[in-house]
Amino acid sequence: MNILITGATGVIGGATAAELAKAGYLQNLLFLVRAETPEDGLWRVRINLRKSELDQTLLDALDVSQILLGDLSDVAAFSDDPRLDSVTHVLNCAAVASFSNHPMIWPVNVVGTVDFAKRMARVESLVRFVHVGTAMACGGSVVSPVKESWSLGADEDHLVPYTRSKAEAERQMRAIANLPLVVARPSIVVGHSELGCSVSTSIFWVFRMAQDIGGFLCDFDDSIDVVPVDYCAQALKLLLIKRELNSDIYHISAGAQSGDTFRDIERTMAEARGIAPLGERYHHFDVSEIPSLVPKFQERLGVRNRRLISMALKLYGGFSKLNYAFDNRRLLDEGMSLPPKFTGYIARCVETTRDVPLLEQMMDDFK
Repeated sequence: MNILITGATGVIGGATAAELAKAGYLQNLLFLVRAETPEDGLWRVRINLRKSELDQTLLDALDVSQILLGDLSDVAAFSDDPRLDSVTHVLNCAAVASFSNHPMIWPVNVVGTVDFAKRMARVESLVRFVHVGTAMACGGSVVSPVKESWSLGADEDHLVPYTRSKAEAERQMRAIANLPLVVARPSIVVGHSELGCSVSTSIFWVFRMAQDIGGFLCDFDDSIDVVPVDYCAQALKLLLIKRELNSDIYHISAGAQSGDTFRDIERTMAEARGIAPLGERYHHFDVSEIPSLVPKFQERLGVRNRRLISMALKLYGGFSKLNYAFDNRRLLDEGMSLPPKFTGYIARCVETTRDVPLLEQMMDDFK
């Protein structure tokens, strides 16, 4: 088995690479890395896998020969590397994962990703191409619980360019001949069930923000579908290396059994922070109230960027109002266990972000 991983210097890719290394696949891994030299690329991979507390002996065993220089913005630059032609499994985690209007979202997430998939479809030894999408590729107008379906939201259904790009990449990859495509769509990936937010502060700050301004745009009893990155990584490992799969599209999600309401999340976070929960003081804000929240945001959270504040409230508030749960029965049927509930590891997330300014936490999502 020869496994090519893209995006190993990111959150999900790094966590999955660490899982594969722990499972004995360390020497089977080849990493596509954006770097000046193979040595620099190896350093970047090691730094990121260390966040998942991969044992130092495994980190030291990684070799420069396992680094393939390149990125999805220029597939032609690395497509002639002969190592690609012996790959049997691909885990494609690379993407511009930003909720801003980043100029490279479409060139990387659609054009580059599709070009890469076409190149790998020509590899005779290729057994499986696991592409990491997003559960929100469904768009914002479907009925919850969201089914595991190839039906995707129209352009106008998407709240941000990122989810639109991921949906379009799926559409185009499905049309590639001889590509053994399996799409994994994680829901909201927040923290690590044991390491908290030391791996990434992405999205966790939204819950702190809502608590400190006294409410949010969703109802207090709406459900939030959250999974930790280590669960996501374990699921991707299973989908990558399991000999036979029953389907070609999977949600990696909390589903009906492991979701939490915003009320439960806020109460658990308050307990971890040592403050009183909002309870009946929770305010269900309307979008029209966002301008009035900016001063409160500045006063309580110390973030002065008015444009960033407004954008964050609109985007994440818009997602929260959807009240989506993502059906995960296919993954469970493959033998995956239920994910841990977010409320079960919130205390670790609070602990690991206690001294991190909110603006710094937000930058994981607004690169």
